[in-house]
Amino acid sequence: MSFTYNFVLFLLTFVGGSLPLWIKKLNDDAMQYMLAFSGAFLLSMTLLHLLPETFEEIGHKAGLYLLIGFFVQLFIQRFTHGIEHGHMHVHEHAGHHHIPVVSIMLGLSLHAFMEGLPLGFNYRMEGTEPALYMAVAAHKVPEAILVTTLIMQTSKSVSKTILGLVLFSLITPLSGVMANILGMSYHFIAQLVISLIPIVAGAFIHISTTIFFESGTRHHMLTGKKVLAILSGLGIGLLTLVFEHG
Repeated sequence: MSFTYNFVLFLLTFVGGSLPLWIKKLNDDAMQYMLAFSGAFLLSMTLLHLLPETFEEIGHKAGLYLLIGFFVQLFIQRFTHGIEHGHMHVHEHAGHHHIPVVSIMLGLSLHAFMEGLPLGFNYRMEGTEPALYMAVAAHKVPEAILVTTLIMQTSKSVSKTILGLVLFSLITPLSGVMANILGMSYHFIAQLVISLIPIVAGAFIHISTTIFFESGTRHHMLTGKKVLAILSGLGIGLLTLVFEHG
């Protein structure tokens, strides 16, 4: 596990998440294209890297864990209200939007912790680890932008917003570090991480496909720019296979 990868993941999440602090109004279309790109890239990394690795490690049981992960993410979404795939679904009460901040942040923290676990595993194919970090980073940037926007809507304090963003940005890298250290020290932890990887992969599939269905265009139509963003994510995902020599 590389310190550099974890630091870059933290930095990208923090810098991306800080955009709402110094850009008054983020372009909604640009956000949707970013989401389409990240969804395609995340799906590519899951299918091209994570799944081959995990099926090789644990065999047909990976399919069951994958299914569990898909529905675990569906459950987590009840708490996050969709922020992890680029939307915030809130209910209206007495003419005002009620934003359950505590529920959302707890759900997002669990989600961020889960997606860090595969980062702590030592993969057979040498291209898997950097490709996975890239995919998680691409997903976390738009997610962090929405987290910052949420905090800003409920707190006028810039210092509290920055603190919340720092803490959120740290969760995934620290989860990967913890999984790696404990996995090397305790065999049963290593086996647990191996079993958790397909569960996280199932969550990734849920998130990426939901992004395709919901990312913002009128009537969810595939515009030319959105198709280009998706193809860019898929193309870069396919390029990562060039680095596989294991």
